[in-house]
Amino acid sequence: MPELEPIRATPAQPLRRAVMRQTWQDLTFLHWPCSPVLVRPLVPRELHLDLFGGSAWIGLVPFRIVGLTLPHAPSVPRLSHFPETNVRTYVADGEGRRGVWFFSLDAARLAAVIGARAFFALPYYWARMSVERGPATVRYRSERIAGPRAFGDDRGPPAGAEIEIRPGAAIAAPDELELFLTARFHLYACRQSQKKIVRADVEHPPWPLQRAEVAVLRETLLRAAGLPEPEGPPLAHFAAQLDVRVAAPVTER
Repeated sequence: MPELEPIRATPAQPLRRAVMRQTWQDLTFLHWPCSPVLVRPLVPRELHLDLFGGSAWIGLVPFRIVGLTLPHAPSVPRLSHFPETNVRTYVADGEGRRGVWFFSLDAARLAAVIGARAFFALPYYWARMSVERGPATVRYRSERIAGPRAFGDDRGPPAGAEIEIRPGAAIAAPDELELFLTARFHLYACRQSQKKIVRADVEHPPWPLQRAEVAVLRETLLRAAGLPEPEGPPLAHFAAQLDVRVAAPVTER
């Protein structure tokens, strides 16, 4: 295991060049600890599991993307705004860079699904989705649907989610676990055609985290990803909005 970079709220270095910008709105983090033995077979051997308290952590993260576009280009509402839900865990590469490994990413915009699969090698799936923000609650719905023939046989098993949370008090100073689970500035994927790990760097300000209470949680996304059924209620956090810049993917050595 390499020496890991420190857990911190902001990236160690700013991006030299971004290829994309976007804003994440109405985002909920739901996290459960999980035995590393159960997660290890689902992550490429080139990546190390990043543990906290001896546990791997599984995240279910629904939110809304707005303003997805090139760094200096205007957004196109029908293409740039859509809901997403991802299932993830936390990893480190051979250089000790901490990041995110996505088991799946469901999105409601087919063009974004196809583009992210091709450019970032991420396991995106097409889904019917909605995000509804009320006075005291946020409700997410997702139902995966069959992708186009361009996906080949890799369309993913049927899966979906219905989640309702109640955002709570702002967190003035996130603790080490909260930073570990949310402050991630690298994402990893496997480009299957080359059997190579790719990394994309991410830049964003500190998360404006709030505590959250889960009112409704029905989901099959974790099981569809090959993960065990979670035990107990999740650790829940909410963030109203965060601006993000993303660099082009690079192949790991």
